[in-house]
Amino acid sequence: MLVTGAAGMLGSQLVLDVPAGTEAVGTDLAAGAHVRVPGADLTDAAAVAALWREHGPFAGVIHAAAWTAVDAAEEREPDALRVNADATRVVARACAQHGARLVAVGTDFVFDGRARTPYGVDDEPRPLSAYGRTKLAGERAALEEHPGGTAIVRTQWLYGPRGAHFPRTIVKAARERGALRVVDDQTGSPTTTLELAPALWDVLASEATGIFHGACEGACTWYGFTAAILAECGLGAVELEPCETADFPRPAPRPAYSVLDSSRLAALRGRPLAPWRDALRGYLALEPL
Repeated sequence: MLVTGAAGMLGSQLVLDVPAGTEAVGTDLAAGAHVRVPGADLTDAAAVAALWREHGPFAGVIHAAAWTAVDAAEEREPDALRVNADATRVVARACAQHGARLVAVGTDFVFDGRARTPYGVDDEPRPLSAYGRTKLAGERAALEEHPGGTAIVRTQWLYGPRGAHFPRTIVKAARERGALRVVDDQTGSPTTTLELAPALWDVLASEATGIFHGACEGACTWYGFTAAILAECGLGAVELEPCETADFPRPAPRPAYSVLDSSRLAALRGRPLAPWRDALRGYLALEPL
C-alpha cells in the first residue's frame, strides 16, 4: 500500500495505523520519520511511475497529500490546484493503470455552509473558497480517472498528534494571554486523525467506491470547541468570549455550517467515529497540551 502526504498530520497517523498484515510505504515531498520515499512529486506522471516501479506494486493508495493552506490558496489558486487536483489526477490514473484501489481525502470546504442539517454525500457542492474549489476539482479528477476503484472521504476540522492545529494553538494562546475571543457562528465537527486514519484503512480494504463523509459524531462551534479544550486542559479559568466571523476577517471565506452526515461510512464500518468530545479526550490522553 502507498500513503501520500506521509510527513503530514494525517499521513503520519495513517502510517502508524497500518493494519496488521499490511505493508505500506509513505511518501512526501518533505522528509519525516514516517516517509520512506521522500521527494516524490505527485504532479509528475514519470515520478509516480518510478514510485510504482521502484517501491510497488501497490494494491491500494490513500492519498492524503494536499495543499491545506486555506488562506494562502486565495492568492495562489493555480499552485493549490496543481497540488490538490493535478496530483490527484496523476495518482488516480496510475491506480487505474495498475488496478489499485484509491482513497482520496476530501474536505467540508466543498460546501457553501448554507445548510442547517448535516450535508449528505449526494448534496451539491458549492465551494466558497479557492481551497474548496481545488479540492473539489481533485475529487472530480479522481472519480473521472478511476471511477471503478476510487472512494472520496471528506472530513473536517482535523487535528491530531504531530501537527499544527486548533487545539494546540488555542491552548498556547490561552496560557500566553489569559483571555480569548473565539468565533461562535461557524459550526462543524472536530475530528481527530486518531479516529479518521483507521476509518480510511477500512474504506481502502472494502470494495466501496464513490463519496463518503468521515467526521466525529456531534457538532459545535469553534467557541464551543474552545470551551471544551480549555476545560479538558484545566484552563477553565481563562476568560472566553464569543465573537462573529466578521470580527476576524480572513482571506478565504469559511462555510458557516459544514457538519457532515457520516452515516454511509458508519454503515460500511459497522460503527461511527467517536463523539467529538470523547475523541478530544482520547487525543489529549495521548498528547497532553
